[in-house]
Amino acid sequence: MLHGILNVYKEKGYTSHDVVAKLRGITRQKKIGHTGTLDPDAEGVLPVCLGKATKVSELLTEKDKAYRAVLLLGTVTDTQDITGTVLKLSDTDGVSEDKTEEVIRGFVGAYEQIPPMYSALKVNGKKLYELAREGKTIERKARVVEIHSIRIIRMELPRIEMEVSCSKGTYIRTLCHDIGERLGTGGCMEELCRIRSGAFRIEESHRLEYIRESMERGELENLLIPVDAVFSQYKKIQIEQDMDSRLKNGNPFVMGCPHTALLDGEYVRVYDSAGNFAAIYKYMQKENRFQTVKMFL
Repeated sequence: MLHGILNVYKEKGYTSHDVVAKLRGITRQKKIGHTGTLDPDAEGVLPVCLGKATKVSELLTEKDKAYRAVLLLGTVTDTQDITGTVLKLSDTDGVSEDKTEEVIRGFVGAYEQIPPMYSALKVNGKKLYELAREGKTIERKARVVEIHSIRIIRMELPRIEMEVSCSKGTYIRTLCHDIGERLGTGGCMEELCRIRSGAFRIEESHRLEYIRESMERGELENLLIPVDAVFSQYKKIQIEQDMDSRLKNGNPFVMGCPHTALLDGEYVRVYDSAGNFAAIYKYMQKENRFQTVKMFL
């Protein structure tokens, strides 16, 4: 079985689940999971976890993201993107570039965003987009998201191409909708490409066809990012052979004298005596003990 993370370039027309299904066919293994959905018409970075790496899927979804998007002013749709049913068309001739830029920059920082009806969020066990397709609209609670930065790449009104860096859980199509609302013209998202998900960047992503060819050449492992790379910010601890059995069973352990280089509660990457990544542990300074956080054996 293959173990590691694939930085996949999801192309338009595929759902995130489609990508996983195709990778299961390419690799001939079932234990595969993606780390956050992209709409079918969106493209870009989609980290996919294979084998033991599926244990870090939830951790990867928590990371910040970056997108390149095109906002179309003057058009409001039910899905907040260009694929939806048009609800309203407005004239944008009276909107200046200076005013547009001012409004866009006003969204940098924390702001309350109401999730769109056409989303996978669940209410009473049912996904919002399922309710929307039934013609139902329900009240959604606003959630605080963080827009770290917005860089305007090109402005040719009514279209604005921009690069957005944001916290997890941010809906870019809702951001486009909200910018249009604040300008008084309405707006929707015309294009979307995720250019970064955590540490995974678009420049290092691979299309499905290239992944398939790599598998046929027996070189797919060269594309896999090891599980421990996700935790590179943590210090490394390697145990002696006589402690391998304790580590394998996920037991706490003590290593000699107190570790003055480690802070109380600090997370570390733990490797067995052969150098294989095994787990994330937390250092308990008072007891001079390492406590299990998550196993990856």
